[in-house]
Amino acid sequence: MLTDSSKNLCLFNILDGLRQGLSNFSGPSRAAVIYAEKPDDPISVYDPQDLLRGHEPMLEEIYLDAHKWRTNREITKGVKHPGQIFPEKNLELSGLISRGARTRSVYYQMWFTEHHPDICSIGPTERWLEHAAFLLSLDFTIEGPFYSATSGYLLREYATHAVRDYILDEICVMFGWDIKIFVLPILDAILGISKTQEEGAWPRGKLVFISPDDLSRVDFLVRFPPHERPSLKNHKHVRKLLQAVEYSDRKLVSFGNHVVGIAAGEMPKRRSTADFQGDFGFLSLSGLPICSFSDGNLYSTTRKPNLVNLEETLLEFPMDTSVRHTLFKIITAIVHDAGKEKHGCTLVIDLTPDPVTLSGQQLEQPMDLQKNRLLNLAKSLAKVDGALHLRGDLHLHGFACLLHGSTVPGENRARGARFNSALRFSAEHRQVIVVVVSSDRPVSVIQEGVELTAQCEWTPFSKMLHLPPSLAEWIES
Repeated sequence: MLTDSSKNLCLFNILDGLRQGLSNFSGPSRAAVIYAEKPDDPISVYDPQDLLRGHEPMLEEIYLDAHKWRTNREITKGVKHPGQIFPEKNLELSGLISRGARTRSVYYQMWFTEHHPDICSIGPTERWLEHAAFLLSLDFTIEGPFYSATSGYLLREYATHAVRDYILDEICVMFGWDIKIFVLPILDAILGISKTQEEGAWPRGKLVFISPDDLSRVDFLVRFPPHERPSLKNHKHVRKLLQAVEYSDRKLVSFGNHVVGIAAGEMPKRRSTADFQGDFGFLSLSGLPICSFSDGNLYSTTRKPNLVNLEETLLEFPMDTSVRHTLFKIITAIVHDAGKEKHGCTLVIDLTPDPVTLSGQQLEQPMDLQKNRLLNLAKSLAKVDGALHLRGDLHLHGFACLLHGSTVPGENRARGARFNSALRFSAEHRQVIVVVVSSDRPVSVIQEGVELTAQCEWTPFSKMLHLPPSLAEWIES
């Protein structure tokens, strides 16, 4: 039997590997687990970075007040393979993704991580958490003092397999469990093509994967003879073919190993699509996004600017709800356009009773940004050096504005003049919000000299000396 110290090491390595892997896939992430090794054991919590703090009432209700989670005592009896798992569904806690399992070696476990607001789909992350439960169950069956950190390494590099597992599960639901399809070669081809330039240009266009059963539902413009179909392994060849479908409604169509032809119009519902958009792209299944890809890697992000902090900050200012909503839509439209066009810009959202004085290009009449043609003009004016000056009246009052201010703590020379000028200016004008869009896509929301969108660097945690506390002890602490 494993000693307590060996179990501690299992928990530490798996949770640390899971945390690192999810951070690479989705941005800075924490992880935690709630588990009971035996049916009559008290439920324990391993949460070294306080991911679950704030959820104590719901956890107490689920695990201490009610005992439904203990009712499946018979489910793992008779199971001979230690790795066979019986999944437990997402608990649907606010701001968290959770997934768990019951196995022969660990009666109950539920794993948690952050639900990032810009995630394409929680499916791959749920598969990741399930795999953590699977590995912990295997590791708890190891006898003897020796333990390898292999499980942690597997979870750290699990991104492609998490996406593959999710796609395979969904395909099996669509086509039946007896279907045989090799998803990993498809993902490898997509990542390989995404890194292949043609005459200095990144790939654009759609590559659609369908089942041969849906061939009659496709409107082919061109089909290739079976013996001359381009192989997906030949990334350079497929990259050249994508030139025939870029900036159009045409698509390359594949059964999984080769490109079958070029088609137009609606595709079958049962399909997966790689949408190449230059140096990045998106992977979807039946029209629903799964993940994005860039730099030869898969990521969970939608690549859309995260303006949740801005939306929350606007709630602090007294204004009509409809005006607040329209102002947020206007800002979002300008920010999204800047990100799409890959140019930097700065927006000064001036919510003071009297307009802040800014040196820049003033307008004889402020522009009403509720009018689409003027909003489109504002998007173009954002390309001009300097900031846009917006007020709570939903009008643009100036552009090419310079932001002045004295030096403040928190300046970052690595972020450039646009970011640091915004810090200084906002520190001297408390009723002003500044949104800075960098040319490489990150968006910063700044108020009172503080970046509200700054990513936290979670405190590292060390190996445990003692077994994790019970849930009751953890709540009391």
